[in-house]
Amino acid sequence: MRGRSRLEKCRNTFETIFRRSVGTEPEVAQTQGARGDHTGDKDGPKSLYNLMADRQEQAEKSVLISCPSRTSEKRFLKFLSNHGDVKKHFFYESYGVYAVVEFASRDNVVSLLESAAIPGVSHESVVPFKSRLLSLRNHSSVHSPTQQSDLPCQPQTTAPISELIQRLSREESVDDQINSLTEAYQLTEENSRLRFLVCSLLKDVAAAYFPECTIRPFGSSVNGFGKLGCDLDMFLDLDSISGWNVKMPKSGLSLEYQMKRTNSERHVTQSILSVIGECVDHFGPGCVGVQKILNARCPLVRFAHQPSGFQCDLTANNRVAMKSTELLYLYGELDPRVRSLVFTIRCWARAHGVTSSIPGAWITNFALTVMVLFFLQKRAPPIIPKLDYLRDLAGPADESVIEGNDCTFVTDFSKIQLPSNTETLEQLLSDFFEFYATFPFSRMSINIRKGKEQNKLEVTPLHIQNPFETSLNVSKNVNSSQLDRFVALCQESAWLLQQSENRTPRGVGGDNTPTPWGLATLLLPSQVAGIKGRKKRKREPASERIKSLLESLKNKNEGRKSQDS
Repeated sequence: MRGRSRLEKCRNTFETIFRRSVGTEPEVAQTQGARGDHTGDKDGPKSLYNLMADRQEQAEKSVLISCPSRTSEKRFLKFLSNHGDVKKHFFYESYGVYAVVEFASRDNVVSLLESAAIPGVSHESVVPFKSRLLSLRNHSSVHSPTQQSDLPCQPQTTAPISELIQRLSREESVDDQINSLTEAYQLTEENSRLRFLVCSLLKDVAAAYFPECTIRPFGSSVNGFGKLGCDLDMFLDLDSISGWNVKMPKSGLSLEYQMKRTNSERHVTQSILSVIGECVDHFGPGCVGVQKILNARCPLVRFAHQPSGFQCDLTANNRVAMKSTELLYLYGELDPRVRSLVFTIRCWARAHGVTSSIPGAWITNFALTVMVLFFLQKRAPPIIPKLDYLRDLAGPADESVIEGNDCTFVTDFSKIQLPSNTETLEQLLSDFFEFYATFPFSRMSINIRKGKEQNKLEVTPLHIQNPFETSLNVSKNVNSSQLDRFVALCQESAWLLQQSENRTPRGVGGDNTPTPWGLATLLLPSQVAGIKGRKKRKREPASERIKSLLESLKNKNEGRKSQDS
């Protein structure tokens, strides 16, 4: 904490900073968003700008406290109330039990920190860095019998896939299954607050060098498509430092700061992240496994934040990524089916190893999300518009050119008019698999700017154009075998959804567990893991090709089982 006046000043200038960083005007969205993003908003869902501003304000008034076992929640809150009103609190588990506590004002946080002590250990073995990450100590010699260790902890990760399959099997329709999966997987209100608080705690470390800097989350943590337990992507925003673009007088005297100059902007980014990485490694409480990956296309610092359980990636001035975050957020706000379908496809992909948390030749979550968006643009009528349409609707305040890339699109939801599309989630899910089971990947590229296929510009198995950095292929890492496996799984899933026995609930089995049906059957182990290629028949409809392929595979597997028996 650097004092209330400086924090208030940063808050007052946030709107200007955010527009300069990501080219966004504060607009109030008029459509339904994901759970947790808009809690307590009486005027309806918020724009990404307003959402992030509120979350950052909450984080600046919050502390993170490690609590011992047998902590009394009532006694804990009474103790904290000595420093001010507690506006919000919740507990969760990560290497112990932690509490996120939001006070009514920053002055309450200052009061709390002033009462905290440095641990009584050897002076030479402790770094006296004060942060809002604290530990609660109980100095009572006798524990009250009412003190229990079962504090009401909020979940921070998703349930195992086996539990999810059982949950989905109890639903009455495929649409209900998809909505239930979305409810189970998307970020909660509490998890969103924790992500912004971790960014705020890291900002306190970086403020030793750049007192006016801001660290913001981007990507899945804020775009509405984040899954519980997903990584926390952050960027160090130095545009929030005052002094940029100050108007100089035409005559007379003026002052400007002397700056250290280097050979390139990339070198500046590498130097800054190198120093911040050292600070996080040596002085950041709870930060472990720090890696400085400075020679990547986008230099970053990677580490684990043990108190929150998040795997973190910190970059610097990553404004294009923030625009991508804003675009995905906008698409998710336009129609609730967008987020539901993305969550479902991502879950399906992870269940079958199409995506992975380990870097490699797999399809990434971002690439898969773009594929879902492209599919929804291709509906008749389209469910979401192409990016060029959003570009044409943009006003002067929406204009954004970052490093030569046109990142402009409309931010006023009221300007976006789309024809009515009443397709069910079940129909969209089935058609998604059939769409990509027959997509001409060998010849065509996916482009959500145009909303249509385009001839490939490079020889790669899968080509998905980056929406803003259009010369980049976001799926360049994907090899032929992974793409073939994705297509085969799409073929299998489309066929499974067409089977009559999988289209309605099937009751419970002998062990009183519900029998998987509908979406739940798509999450079971696949029968096509060994497929190496795709079979093509020109004159058969897509559904017939899929059916014949899967039936042949099924017969082959049954034949093998009979031989084994």
